[in-house]
Amino acid sequence: MTSETPTPGSGEPVSDEARNWAMASHLSALVMFIGVPSVVGPLVAWLIKKDDPYIAYHAKEALNFNISFMIYGIVAAVLILLAIGLILLPAVFVTWLVLVVLAAVKTSSGEDYRYPLTIRFVT
Repeated sequence: MTSETPTPGSGEPVSDEARNWAMASHLSALVMFIGVPSVVGPLVAWLIKKDDPYIAYHAKEALNFNISFMIYGIVAAVLILLAIGLILLPAVFVTWLVLVVLAAVKTSSGEDYRYPLTIRFVT
């Protein structure tokens, strides 16, 4: 195996280090539970490892996903004034949590993962 990490979708094996960084970029969004915005972890992973195409892909994917869901959460919170937000806000949160865990599991096994419902801000 070469020292260069393959690009996503190439079908080449991924190093353990790259896979761990990619998985961490997805799971780092969970820092939200300690009061840090969920975009901070993926952003830091991308800034540190942006030279590695595999890690950069997953970090940007996680960053875009978390920005998108932050927007969805804000909209749902505002819609609480119309009562529909009482249903939407928990649904947004549960969907976010499930998709973050799913992305981490897929990435830990070396698969590429593309989040659904995501606006691609960072390319």
